[in-house]
Amino acid sequence: MKEMGIRFILMVNKQGQTRLAQYYEWLTLEERRALEGEIVRKCLARNEQQCSFVEHRNYKIVYRRYASLFFLVGVENDENELAILEFIHLLVETMDRHFGNVCELDIMFHLEKAHFMLEEMVMNGSIVETSKANILSPIQLMEKAS
Repeated sequence: MKEMGIRFILMVNKQGQTRLAQYYEWLTLEERRALEGEIVRKCLARNEQQCSFVEHRNYKIVYRRYASLFFLVGVENDENELAILEFIHLLVETMDRHFGNVCELDIMFHLEKAHFMLEEMVMNGSIVETSKANILSPIQLMEKAS
């Protein structure tokens, strides 16, 4: 069984500021900062006519823009790009369902919920859950309890 196709997930605004970062491999803070800077510059410089896949170092970066946010997923080179685009779309749809048309401020003010959704969907770099209801039910239970 192949494991850990996803290496990292980033949510970045149009100015290139990282709003959420989740890594599934160990990198030092300096390595993360350098990698994010390189990838963000590379992806944000591309225009809408260019495809949503970029190779960088030993990663394949699959990205998609939704309103003012870019969702970037770093994967191994043999990972299916279309499946990752579908995963990004599912993540955005799940966040939309919870926040009602998710925006950068939702992620900034509810970062723990955004991370929680990701943790429900991805474990050790593998997608483990794709049902929006299953992803959101623990968050809804926590909100009811508080």
